[in-house]
This record gives sequence, C-alpha cells and structure tokens, in this order.
Amino acid sequence: MNFVTVFTALNPADAQLTRARLEAAGFHAVVTHETAALSMGGYALGIGGIRVQVPEPEAEEARAFLNASCPPAE
Repeated sequence: MNFVTVFTALNPADAQLTRARLEAAGFHAVVTHETAALSMGGYALGIGGIRVQVPEPEAEEARAFLNASCPPAE
C-alpha cells in the first residue's frame, strides 16, 4: 500500500498532534522521518520536514479534514 504525505511539520509535537487528530477521525495515519529530524538540531528542515502520511485512498479526504478543522493562516 502506498502512503501519501498530507501534512509536514518541523517539530515532532506538531506531527504527532496531527497524526492523533487524523487517527481520532478514523484515518490510518503514520509519522515518518521523525527520528532523522531528531538526530540533529535543525535537520528537520534539511530533510523536508517530519511527514504525516495516510494510505493513498484516504489522502484526499484526510487533507480536506485537516483544512476544514484548521484552515491555513492568512
């Protein structure tokens, strides 16, 4: 099964909070690149952030859920 990134964070707390919110809504979310980001200060930015991913069939709905519950800042 392919996983798709639906959220990218620069710190583990934001990534894990987003994962928890998605799981509570019934999505099958995972966090990737967290260990690499924690291994060296500032490395999260260098690797493209800590990624929250869901299975590909859930991606569109997961993004809509995140955008609806937490609209982007203006």
